Parts: sequence; C-alpha cells; structure tokens
Amino acid sequence: MSKDKFVEVSAAVLQRPDGSFLLAQRPSDKIWAGYWEFPGGKVEAGETAHHALVRELYEELGITVQTAYPWLTRVFTYPHATVRLRFFRVTAWTGELHPHEGQQFAWQQPGATNVAPILPANAPILRALELPAFYAISNVAELGVAAFMASLQARLDEGLKLVQLREKNLSGAALHSLAQQVVALAHSCGAKVLLNGDVALVQEVGADGVQLTSAQLASLAQRPDVDWCAASCHGIEELRRAEMLGCDFALLSPVLPTQSHPGAVHLGWDKFAAIAAEATIPVYALGGLKQDDMQSAWEHGAHGIALLRQAWGS
Repeated sequence: MSKDKFVEVSAAVLQRPDGSFLLAQRPSDKIWAGYWEFPGGKVEAGETAHHALVRELYEELGITVQTAYPWLTRVFTYPHATVRLRFFRVTAWTGELHPHEGQQFAWQQPGATNVAPILPANAPILRALELPAFYAISNVAELGVAAFMASLQARLDEGLKLVQLREKNLSGAALHSLAQQVVALAHSCGAKVLLNGDVALVQEVGADGVQLTSAQLASLAQRPDVDWCAASCHGIEELRRAEMLGCDFALLSPVLPTQSHPGAVHLGWDKFAAIAAEATIPVYALGGLKQDDMQSAWEHGAHGIALLRQAWGS
C-alpha cells in the first residue's frame, strides 16, 4: 500500500465514568503488531464516520454503541499510508468487551498511561484526554478578590481542575499577588491554572500555562515555552493558526449572545460544529453558555465548555 493512499478511519475513545479510557493492542497478524491504539477501523464506501465507528466496535469488541460524541480529527502519514482519524468519545454502550480479533485490552487513566508502545497517530490524543470538560475563567473584576477566592475554593472542592486567570483591569503587583494566590490554591487541590496573555508571569508564579489572546496568536512565530498553551479563537482561521503554532487546546467564541457584548455577532451551534469538526486539538465552547449546555457542546464536537460569570454563580 502506498503512503499516498488516503485512508479514512473512525477511532473510539471509550470512557468510563471515572475518566479511564480503553486502549487495545494490535494483533500479531496486522501491521504495527503489538502497538497500542484506540479501537476502530476503516470507513467503508457509503458509510459515515459514525456508522463505521458503530460497526467496527461491534465487530472488534462485541459492543453496541449508545452514545458517541464527535471529538478530534488527526491526519498522520505512516510509511504505508496517510490516515485521517476521526475520533469519537464513546460514553455509553451495551454488551461486554470481547477480543474478537485476539487483541489485548487495557483501561488507562489520563496522564498515567502504562502500556507501550503507542501507535504514533494516537499519542497526541493521550495529551488531550488530560483536559477536563469544564474550564472556568476568573471574574475578580465583578466579585472582588475575597469573594472570588472563596468561590474558587468552593469550586475546587467540587472538583474544578482547570482555571484561567483573566483580569484585564489588574496589572503589576496586584496581578502578581493575585496570580500567586490562585496558583497556590489551585495546585493544592490538583488543578491547573493558565494566565491570560502573560508568559513571563506564568514563569514567575509557577502557573501551568498561558491562554494566548487573538493578537498574540496572530503575531507569535512559535509556541511559548510553557507546559500548557491555549488560544482564544473566533473563527476557523484563528483555530488553524492555533493548531499550526502547536497549542494544546482552544477556546472558540462567542457561541451564543453574551451579557458583555449584547447584539454582537455570534457563531451559533451549527457554525461552531462546522468549525470544530476538523479540529486537531480540543475546542472549548465559550460565550453565552450555562452549566447545563455541556451536553449540547459535546453533541456539536466540543471538548467541553468554558464559563466566566456562570462559573462562579455570578
């Protein structure tokens, strides 16, 4: 098979309620035997990616898919072919897993994969699985420092794992002090903190990464030297730029009308879905959303949702 041959593949990230996901080891009679991958297979003529996913999981694993959300699309060139993998997050199925092709299975935890080697095209997906579905954006400007820190503690106690500190009204010593407090509190609860736009401050206070502004995204020649790098995007061109720069994930906004920009043009769920459909990195939906919009976000290809006022009950 020539590497110029383009193969469409549907791949499944089977996820249990505890966040663990399934990897399968390729059997001895297949190319890349012994490598671990997300189960799935080729899309046949006349099939949609979703139909192929359902068929492959029934044939390979003996399960019937009940709930599968579109997620990421990755293109990878192997020596034998170029594949486009459309990943789905499968959260509900019936039937017991059975290795119909003699493969081995292993349930893994995000950030703690203990099987090897991993099929090369699948490696970036492991990084993406470390991201939670909910991303909270700070709102000190309206709440005040004391009330915000109290609310942050409450949300962390409830399981919040990803926070962006975005306070355009603060600078200098005030922002530095607040960032130190937020990072210390979040880290004590096992959560990550990204700072909006300030790479130097990320390094000074030990934050986990940076949320690039649209202006930074347009001007930077290379990804900042941080652990986690995200980008604020408002359309397909900016998302492609974020992917090219090597960002780990993106915010795409505004999805719905917002309180802060009444009357402004918004994407709507259909346009959001069209943009997210080809995304190679996780995309969070932002703008005019509430906690109970998570289901809609998943159905339209989002990794999750990001909230500002709604994150803190304000």
